[in-house]
Amino acid sequence: MTEYVVVVALVAVAAIAVYQLFGQVVRAQTAAMARELAGEDGSEASRRAKAAAGKANGQLRDKSLKSFTNNASAAGGGK
Repeated sequence: MTEYVVVVALVAVAAIAVYQLFGQVVRAQTAAMARELAGEDGSEASRRAKAAAGKANGQLRDKSLKSFTNNASAAGGGK
């Protein structure tokens, strides 16, 4: 039973991390789909989703284990 609790906790942490990174993209895409299904123009929401995806991609490129806490430069470049 303990193993299942640990697995569920790990999945929850991973889901929170993914949602934190891609939450804006998912919300904008959902809004675009809802507007299109309602017969309205969803192009603005689609543009917002694309912009949020670009921002999330930029954050992925900037983050690494060395730069995660911004302590790498303070500790002499992580050496």
